[in-house]
Amino acid sequence: MRNFKMILQYEGTRYQGWQKQGNTQNTIQGKLEALLLKMAGKKIEVTGSGRTDAGVHALGQVANFHWDTDKSPAEIQEYMNFYLPEDIGVISLTEASERFHSRLNARGKIYCYRVVNSPVPHVFDRKYTHLVTQELDLEAMENAAKAFLGTHDFKAFTSSKRGNKSTVRVMEDIRIERSSGLSMAMDGTADEICFWYKGNGFLYHMARIITGTLLEVGMQKRKPEEIAQILEAGLRENAGELVPAKGLALMEVLY
Repeated sequence: MRNFKMILQYEGTRYQGWQKQGNTQNTIQGKLEALLLKMAGKKIEVTGSGRTDAGVHALGQVANFHWDTDKSPAEIQEYMNFYLPEDIGVISLTEASERFHSRLNARGKIYCYRVVNSPVPHVFDRKYTHLVTQELDLEAMENAAKAFLGTHDFKAFTSSKRGNKSTVRVMEDIRIERSSGLSMAMDGTADEICFWYKGNGFLYHMARIITGTLLEVGMQKRKPEEIAQILEAGLRENAGELVPAKGLALMEVLY
């Protein structure tokens, strides 16, 4: 049985996340499997590197599937891109080793959360950014982000209620950068802030809650030194708000 590895991009705006669900066909995995069923004439399961939530985007999601076929990877990719909706694209499709597993072999992921920090909306970025009109203190957010680095129990930074799974993760890097995005302020300054997260794994809503907490630091609603206390206490109610899904994108899966 041949094993195919895909790198996917998708705009998550109109989808109910990655994982297929019994009550809707409107998921990324569901769309891919429905197309492969049409192509192969039989059910083919697509395994993703992880689940992205409803409304979250991806520039580098990785998935794999097994299929005993004579078709070349190029032929499969061409067919899929022809029939997939325009907000899902197969950027790369190659044959992988028999033992490759997109989720189990992944050693980390990189996410980016985009914030427009301006009293004026960015019309053409509205599906991909979260608008914060209050001025943000970048230095304070950078100082606060340092507390997340390393190995921690991120129980306070997840919406998951399942208590039987480990919530310990390793945050390898956080970068907070100003950029111009597609738009700039009238005075020529960059008014988009990108929060970059690199870690060995991310809990349900983890990147979005961390971002919400850092934004509260940037708005001077809490102090940078509070982050270590929140991690130690492990209580969700102590952390910041869950920011909208539309600002988040899975950028790369690391192997």
